[in-house]
Amino acid sequence: MSPRPPAYNAVPTRTTLARPTPLPHAAVSPSAAKQKVDWPQPVRDYVGRAFDPKNAIEGISVTDMQAKLKDVLQYFAERSMLEQLAWETYPLPQHLLQAERRAMSTRPLIATGPDFAGHAQLPHAYSAGAFTNNSSSSAQSAKKRKSTDTVEDVQPTPAEQTIQPSRKTNGASIQDRITYVSGHNDKRHKKNASTSKSNQLDLEKEKRRQRFQTDKIMPSGSSSRNDSDSEMMPVGPVVGTNTDLEKSYFRLTAPPKPETVRPLYILEKTLGFLKDKWRKENNYNYICNQFKSLRQDLTVQHIKNAFTVRVYELHARIALEKGDLGEYNQCQTQLRALYMLKLSGGHPEEFLAYRILYFVYTCNKTDMNDLLAELTPADKAQPAVRHALDVRSALALGNYHKFFRLYLAAPNMGMYLMDMFIERERLHALANISKAYMSVTLRFLTDELGFDSDGDCVDFLASHGAQDLIEEKVNDRDEPQHRVRVKQGVGLFESLRATAFSKVDIKGQI
Repeated sequence: MSPRPPAYNAVPTRTTLARPTPLPHAAVSPSAAKQKVDWPQPVRDYVGRAFDPKNAIEGISVTDMQAKLKDVLQYFAERSMLEQLAWETYPLPQHLLQAERRAMSTRPLIATGPDFAGHAQLPHAYSAGAFTNNSSSSAQSAKKRKSTDTVEDVQPTPAEQTIQPSRKTNGASIQDRITYVSGHNDKRHKKNASTSKSNQLDLEKEKRRQRFQTDKIMPSGSSSRNDSDSEMMPVGPVVGTNTDLEKSYFRLTAPPKPETVRPLYILEKTLGFLKDKWRKENNYNYICNQFKSLRQDLTVQHIKNAFTVRVYELHARIALEKGDLGEYNQCQTQLRALYMLKLSGGHPEEFLAYRILYFVYTCNKTDMNDLLAELTPADKAQPAVRHALDVRSALALGNYHKFFRLYLAAPNMGMYLMDMFIERERLHALANISKAYMSVTLRFLTDELGFDSDGDCVDFLASHGAQDLIEEKVNDRDEPQHRVRVKQGVGLFESLRATAFSKVDIKGQI
């Protein structure tokens, strides 16, 4: 019987400290050779700046910064865009994280509206001019600042790059989780269709609980009544490839496809095209539809830069000019969040003044007090903000004489917002005047109520059933003079004032 071989391999004893001779290069398997990534020099410089201690931000750890840096590089490497991006001006990963955290801190806990903050919505079936003042004259309209007066042909700077949030999540997408929950419950219900009545009730309760949990994990932009700024979006930003300047707005019911989304450089051309269209044609229905489509393309690509601010500001001004408070409020709400990112090129003081005037219109004392508490001395020093605060103060003190002087001197496009409540305040002033005077001259009312002419004042009184209070008399110089017997209309003016101050509820309320 032959002996068994040993259960080990004999290894010769090492007799020297020299390193073993490496195998020839040809003997190394090609698959074993590690592929080295050839990073462009601008990318290397970008990574160096990211790790530079002077660029560190308090509250953002090195670990978080490294993870964000890896996501950014991987995102552009997969799309072969490493050599196309301007890395010299692209935000550092710690800056991206800081911007994301600020944006998250501005979102409400309960998503009730289409933008960054919740606001009530009503159907779109209303006239674009439903909130305009019918008593305003053509001369008064000519004095108002138009949205085309505020159009700025400012070209984006190289530093205005897209802020790309992290494109990775833990596990499946939200849409996948939602589909799984509902489908899973449907299968369970079919399987248990023959169970007892008590078991069916338990299943119904479980389904309602699951549906409630599903609603809670839905993002703020996934409501079935969303607008262009909060459609159903993919987990990561979409990189658009569409090159059409004009594109109609359609509400998204599924994650958008790149071929239907326009990239940033096309959107910049689109904005210039829409500016020219608005100046020449003044077609609000067309412009509003195109701006909603433009805003939608910005949202699905997670583009938040100075160009985004210009788009929302211009759309808000156009909506104000046409009395469309719904679209204006959606733009205003987005602008609040964008201003918190400290982006360049915006006009936060102008729209802060608009917010104050809007709260005056809605008589929202709670939000007004919150806003006043947030104002800084620098904010109050801005002319537009100071004017809006003076308007609030004049109405709070019942000083209608000062209020109508401020109305005629409103800066920017504040007169359009004041048009929303100017008729209400005129009725309020008339009710007070009727308690203090027996009769007044028509010229007195014209001046005190901020009308451009006596004819406008007569039209206003006639539209509210007070034309019988106007009488023609002769003054001491034997000149005809029109007077208004305001004391006889005290009951009428009081009822009109009560009706005018009824609760306001509009689409897109802030």
